[in-house]
Amino acid sequence: MDVARDALAADPAASLNSIANTAGVGAGTLYRHFPSRESLVLGVYRKEIDTLVALAPVLLSKQPPLRAFRSWCDRLAKFGRMKYGVADIVHAATSEQENQEIYGPMLGAVHQLMEACEGSGEIRPGADPEDFLVLVGLLWRIPPNAAGEARVKRLLAVAFRGLGAKD
Repeated sequence: MDVARDALAADPAASLNSIANTAGVGAGTLYRHFPSRESLVLGVYRKEIDTLVALAPVLLSKQPPLRAFRSWCDRLAKFGRMKYGVADIVHAATSEQENQEIYGPMLGAVHQLMEACEGSGEIRPGADPEDFLVLVGLLWRIPPNAAGEARVKRLLAVAFRGLGAKD
């Protein structure tokens, strides 16, 4: 899955055969688990969401809240680079129910991070986690190149200033 994520981030048109070769598995093995490109993309997408959700409490246990939130957003931006080229596949292949099943835990992770930052006084209280998630969701529309990377950093800085965080 990690090889597929990195391959899709580098080249959204990467073939299943090239991903299998890079992963050191036979094409048959890959096709047995992911019979189509769509199923592989969705598998990577779900794994990344699960990783992001699980990452929030881990970061909060190891870092001050605002640093944890920023680190989490950096990982979200990395996920966005992968999703940039395959967003149409993800949107076409997921039902509204699946989207809600995915979105709820993501919203919970953002809420947990924001609540910790509010509790430590690092951001103003009262910000809406869903608004923040919708805003940073726009990062997935930014091309994953050097200019895009710089734009992502600037936009995350703007988002955090909007929450009242100090640079």
